[in-house]
Amino acid sequence: MDHEKIKQAVTMILEAVGEDPNREGLVDTPARVARMYEEIFAGLHMDPASVLSAKFHVDEDEMVFVKDITFYSMCEHHLLPFFGKAHVAYLPSNGVVTGLSKLARLVEAVATRPQVQERMTNEIAEVLHRELQTQGVMVIVEAEHLCMNMRGVRKPGSQTVTMAKQGRYNDEPALADQVFRMLKS
Repeated sequence: MDHEKIKQAVTMILEAVGEDPNREGLVDTPARVARMYEEIFAGLHMDPASVLSAKFHVDEDEMVFVKDITFYSMCEHHLLPFFGKAHVAYLPSNGVVTGLSKLARLVEAVATRPQVQERMTNEIAEVLHRELQTQGVMVIVEAEHLCMNMRGVRKPGSQTVTMAKQGRYNDEPALADQVFRMLKS
């Protein structure tokens, strides 16, 4: 990540909105923003599939479901945050599973880049389905978007819900219903 370029750009933005980038409260802001961007856009420099390298074998192919995975991302249209919870369910194939924390790491890897919620949801499902060769995957993402809360339509508290399904979750509605019931519990 090019910290110097980010610092220059932030300085230009401060000047463009009528601020003095040399005033006491702002003098270190360009450097702080550069460090922050390195952290919140860390997913740009990683392959999300790499977080699923740990695979284990179990005797069953029963559903694995991790709900309420907190994430933070940045809307690529306005560079404002959106944040919420991801719920990830999958049906292993031939007993191949990954560590539960790896599902949270996958969400994090996909979320930490300029993003739209619809693509994020689908990427999580596609990577998990492909890398574990699952029988099926279902991902539901619920998020609040600051680009809707603090500007434009200004509707704080509104939630956007997206869903992506792969494999058996597309073909067998009862499986998706099971995930919906577990989400409510």
